[in-house]
Amino acid sequence: MELQDTIPKFFLKNYKIYGDKKVALRNKEFGIWCNYTWAESYQRVKHFSLGLKVIGLNPKGVVAIIGDNEPEWFWAEYAAQAMRGAGLGIFTDSMPSEVKYILKHSDADFVIARDQEMVDKILQIRDDLPALQKIIYWDSKGMQDYTEPFLLSFDDVTELGRRYENRYPGIFEKEVEKGRGDDIAVVLYTSGTTGLPKGVTLTHSQLIANYRAVIPFIKFSEQDEYLSYMAPAWITEQVLGLTCAMISGAVVGFPEKPETAFADGRELGSRVILYSARLWEDLARSVKARIAEASVFKRFMYELFLPLGYKMADSKHGRKRASFFWKGGNWLGELLIFRPLRDKLGLLKTRAAMTGGTMLSPDNFKFFHAIGVNLRQIYGITEAGGTVTLQQEYDARDDTIGPPIMNVEARVNAQGELLVRSPQVFFGYHKDLDGTKKVLASGWFHTGDGVYINDDGHVIFLDRVSELLELADGSKYAPQYIEGRLKFSAYIKDVMVIGGGNKPFISAMISIDFGNVGKWAEKHHITYTTYIDLSQKPEVYNLIRKEVEKVNRSLPPATRVKRFLHLHKEFDPDEAELTRTRKLRRSFMEERYKDLIEGLYSERDELTAEAVVKYRDGKQTVIRTPIRITTIE
Repeated sequence: MELQDTIPKFFLKNYKIYGDKKVALRNKEFGIWCNYTWAESYQRVKHFSLGLKVIGLNPKGVVAIIGDNEPEWFWAEYAAQAMRGAGLGIFTDSMPSEVKYILKHSDADFVIARDQEMVDKILQIRDDLPALQKIIYWDSKGMQDYTEPFLLSFDDVTELGRRYENRYPGIFEKEVEKGRGDDIAVVLYTSGTTGLPKGVTLTHSQLIANYRAVIPFIKFSEQDEYLSYMAPAWITEQVLGLTCAMISGAVVGFPEKPETAFADGRELGSRVILYSARLWEDLARSVKARIAEASVFKRFMYELFLPLGYKMADSKHGRKRASFFWKGGNWLGELLIFRPLRDKLGLLKTRAAMTGGTMLSPDNFKFFHAIGVNLRQIYGITEAGGTVTLQQEYDARDDTIGPPIMNVEARVNAQGELLVRSPQVFFGYHKDLDGTKKVLASGWFHTGDGVYINDDGHVIFLDRVSELLELADGSKYAPQYIEGRLKFSAYIKDVMVIGGGNKPFISAMISIDFGNVGKWAEKHHITYTTYIDLSQKPEVYNLIRKEVEKVNRSLPPATRVKRFLHLHKEFDPDEAELTRTRKLRRSFMEERYKDLIEGLYSERDELTAEAVVKYRDGKQTVIRTPIRITTIE
């Protein structure tokens, strides 16, 4: 056991070190934090693991898990790995058809589901899953009348494992010792931005190699508190929560529910936090919306000190030197504005704040640094074992995603695509030899992302290579960059920029932030009924026009948005418009809204959009609504 080459071996090592002396996990239930020591977690993992063995889990078996971030998810994955099986994460908001594809493609043996809702989702598709043996649930509320023999509770399986250990003492440790670094630890499915999701298989050695490469950047320690908020079906949570935090001995905290994550993180005093770029955008929008509704005095104080915060952020990162006057002003701003604001956001004690999933816009990035949050960009890909680049604490820049982490080699090919080579890179896709050969050509992993590397070794992200667009006059631009700038507005939730091929200019489809725009409308005595009604108000178009013009002033003339419309609905992952990690599925959107896009490049100033509404009884109806188009001269 001196050389830990699997995650369960690290888990067992930490149990022997900490036992009952240290908390491993915290979970908030009914407003109260429930603590689980390493000894308690060890007992849960051990008995559940042996229970899986009793009901038929074999080495190389796949155990799928679907549910919110809770201790049971972590225990279940560690338990599967202890029996030399693999964990498989599924997003909770996945549609039954998506779940069916993943479970069937992965040949999952067992599904561990949180509650009745998740169980029902699996029961809808079970007849099409011949490899599936059992469905196990950990929240028994509402499950009393389910009598199917293939249904078991988490406690049932745990009890089977406890009895098994009584007959064979020490069997758990023996099974863990049999594990090897090249055993498959997890199977994670890609977001499917360019087609069907692909199953990425990662070994224990690859995850552990990523841990060792990331630790110098994050400096995880046993004193840290980590808020587990991002879905474990996403590689980043697998790296930070299930691997880095566990191996380092940090305490992992779970919010009571996704909606209370910010408040629960504040109570927890999280020192390490990772939110997706989308969540940081939501947080920034909420701050700006609250300030807009604040008293005149509070708005004055905020607007007075925020520029000082920006200047100090520039000084900290070597872009400008701050005078004594600026330092004194920022100190006062810290006392009166920034510190209370960070406290409200649950970021007061945060030592390492990170953003991932997609590139956060420079405006949002600078904003958080201005209020005293040392936010850092992290860039990772499932196939690369997780993290590829990560900004240093002292060198966080708004225009890069940082340098490659230790043991990662990066280069750019003639097409501007980032290629990566490291011990963390995966060996192949599940059941997809051709796809594997394509992305691992010449021994390098082809990421599909367009970047360039500056003289300091920092990687500057542009967009997916397939999505870098060119206007009719040859001007090139990165849609994601413009979209990020527009989403800095408190009133814009989502946006898709259009302009490739033979199109003469750039246009945009915008989804307003219903909550923030609704509050703005009420404040200005503008009546409305529904999202559609509010989005098409002339006053709202004027509001958004000002936001677009503000961004246009910072862009080269050729890449400015000339025409835009407000979509009649929000972008929705359930309708395949976004991936489960909230990335835009551009090709799908271009096809789905082909008529609206054509209208943007016509001389019309109004279009008719059709939306299919499905009712719970299965009936459908088509709603037609007029959509305005605004031109910016």
